[in-house]
Amino acid sequence: MQQNQPRIVFLDYLRVTACFMVILVHACEPFYLGGKGTYIANATDALWVTLIDSALRCAVPLFVLTSSYLLFPLRVPTGEFFRRRAVRVIVPLAVWALLYAVVPMWGSGGEIDAAGNLRQLLLNFPNPAGHLWFGYMIIGVYIAMPLFSPWVERVSRRGEEIFLAAWAFTTLAPFLRQAAIAIFGRAELWGEANWNEFGALYYISGFIGYVVLGHYIRTYVDWSWCKTLAVSVPMFLVGYAITAAWFWAHIPKTFPVNESIDLAVLMEQSWRFCATGVAMTAIALFLVFKKITTAGHCYPLVNHLSKVSYGIYLMHIFILVAAHAVITSWGIPTPIAIFGIAIVTFAISALLSSIISRLPGGKYIVG
Repeated sequence: MQQNQPRIVFLDYLRVTACFMVILVHACEPFYLGGKGTYIANATDALWVTLIDSALRCAVPLFVLTSSYLLFPLRVPTGEFFRRRAVRVIVPLAVWALLYAVVPMWGSGGEIDAAGNLRQLLLNFPNPAGHLWFGYMIIGVYIAMPLFSPWVERVSRRGEEIFLAAWAFTTLAPFLRQAAIAIFGRAELWGEANWNEFGALYYISGFIGYVVLGHYIRTYVDWSWCKTLAVSVPMFLVGYAITAAWFWAHIPKTFPVNESIDLAVLMEQSWRFCATGVAMTAIALFLVFKKITTAGHCYPLVNHLSKVSYGIYLMHIFILVAAHAVITSWGIPTPIAIFGIAIVTFAISALLSSIISRLPGGKYIVG
């Protein structure tokens, strides 16, 4: 956040909503991941995971769109931008990566390979904290922002639209790779090979598309509520249908399903954060939230939660694992369990993040 810059109300509402969506996504995971890698106990779990999780996969793109809308193109010198991001993002990420590496999670069996996790930190996030991938990704986005800022300040609207159209085509890549496997027995596309991962689409694909999109929406999209809903509602429904239909179609219909993680990877192709359906739902929700222009009575709480949302994200897996162990032991229906786990996790994580933020040096822990 730039110092002395007034709050943008809809971004605070969006950031808090997206944070809860991410936690809800992770609350769904134990209902289709486990056993040999992919485990779905029954058709009810399969249905509820499909319905709930498919609507939420746009949470991460929403975070990137929020950062872009707020920070891109850069309005401060590059060195100052990186110093602020280091304090806000990199230092807390390092703190929590260390904690996940050495602290056992209650509800997970209590065993942890601390030495192995610490070694893994040299190259990646520790095994118990897969959600920390987001921190690495957003650091990469911040590194790219100074490179793209001069271009986006000079390019015409038409030029930006051409880039976004090319990027939109790259969102088909997960499906095109599956088609390539089915037809040719290999997943490489347009110049990719086992000796070259940098194909024709590489440099215009991925999260940088959301960065440019955030700038485009801020600069050129100022629609009425009527037009926003006329565009966003069909876009969300189509995107959701794409996302959910692929996942559901690739679930074996003989239960319980207990197969390797490869099955879950195949099922999740439509859930990829830069896949077509996810991108459509992200754009639709962002456009709707952008129409929120008044703070409302609950805004002070939303504003505070928005400020500590990164801390909520970083710590929430510690809480979620314990909440899952307790709540699923009650034998309640799957959707109630999923939402119960998410609500408890969000509430406790928000409270702890809020407390830590008020401590001396708290910004180095929760951002």
